[in-house]
Amino acid sequence: MRTTDNNGGKKIDDFNEVNIADLQLVANKSLLDLQKKNKNLLVFPQSFIHYKDNIEKSQIFSLNEERLTTNNLMGFIGCNNSKLTITSRFAKNDKDDYFLHYMLQRVFSINLLDFNQRRGEESIWDFLIYLFPYFLKKAYSQGIYKAYKKEYYNDSNVKGVIDVKRHIHKNIPFMGKVAYKTRELSYDNYLTQLIRHTIEYIKVHRYGAGILTNEGDIRDIVNKFTFITNKSYNRNSRQKIISLNLKIFSHPYFTEYTFLQKICLQILRQEKTTFGEERDKVYGLLFDGAWLWEEYLNKVIKDCDFNHPENKTSSGAIHLFENPKSYRRYPDFWKENFVIDAKYKNLSDYIDRDDIHQLISYMYVLKTERGGFIYPTKKTKGIDCKNIGDLFGYGGNIKTWAIPIPQQSANFTDFIKEMEINEKELTNHLK
Repeated sequence: MRTTDNNGGKKIDDFNEVNIADLQLVANKSLLDLQKKNKNLLVFPQSFIHYKDNIEKSQIFSLNEERLTTNNLMGFIGCNNSKLTITSRFAKNDKDDYFLHYMLQRVFSINLLDFNQRRGEESIWDFLIYLFPYFLKKAYSQGIYKAYKKEYYNDSNVKGVIDVKRHIHKNIPFMGKVAYKTRELSYDNYLTQLIRHTIEYIKVHRYGAGILTNEGDIRDIVNKFTFITNKSYNRNSRQKIISLNLKIFSHPYFTEYTFLQKICLQILRQEKTTFGEERDKVYGLLFDGAWLWEEYLNKVIKDCDFNHPENKTSSGAIHLFENPKSYRRYPDFWKENFVIDAKYKNLSDYIDRDDIHQLISYMYVLKTERGGFIYPTKKTKGIDCKNIGDLFGYGGNIKTWAIPIPQQSANFTDFIKEMEINEKELTNHLK
């Protein structure tokens, strides 16, 4: 089954061979509830309870007797024999979702010009391979994880427990060596081995060489994990390493390794995840469109000197009250005399009252004279800047900027070129 985000309600009859019972296991349920019960469901942003807009309360889709209605989530969701792919509503056709791939590449700093999307859920799993370098880098920023493991030696420098059985087997007649075993911290452990197996898997993927070699720092990190695991790496032990990592990794310091472990497992186990025998378990990979659009715009307008507050880290917030400072709020982008709200919805005909009230509140507290919304659109060629008007009271002007998403690009390379032209025009408007 295939549909788009924000589809407005698609008739169930339009889907072929729909299993309503499978869909009902996913429909009308919050992301938070679904993730708690289904470890093979990955959602970005990965810590969505730390972000604004109540992402954790959103539903993948709602379902009644006649219609399936999607929201801002894109990606792939499956349960039992039913699989649903949700493309962006800006996909050129049923298979070329250039817009989603382009936003992911910009947000996660990936550079893949030779992109040819395949039809089906397999292409959705490819996203994990695209994202692997980003999360590998985040984990490596905390250092390489060390864990205790047993090491077996047979030499004259005894520094552990003597292994009597192995000693008799190896050292009779006695020639000065003693067989013993130790428990010591090592970089070569079950988690770093999982990362190594994932690296080797990606190397033979059709985009793997480019993903792991495009950036110098990624090449260095890959080389380091390869070096520390060379002693015990064995291609045939992959299933054993996967089994050792099925328990969710938890550590008070190496926190970024938790999500990296999940991504590695999904990459290596995607076939088993997709076609496994567990009944009524939900699996898949989803991206929140509003979050992705905001992070994409952050890359586009980074040279315009806007602050981009982060709810997760509580940085860049503004306060509605001065003494004591309280009621923290997180505008999408702001600087002196300017505040912008990113919206992943069509604002060409109507702006929601809550959205306009929120923007005016930000303008009032920040004492700005300019405010506006940036949103994607299918309708225009070139940036469509619309003047909403001047505010009564303390004044201030509000505009909207619509970024056209190319609909007729012959290939992904042409799509990128057209988007780069639109992005440059947008930054010129804002400057």
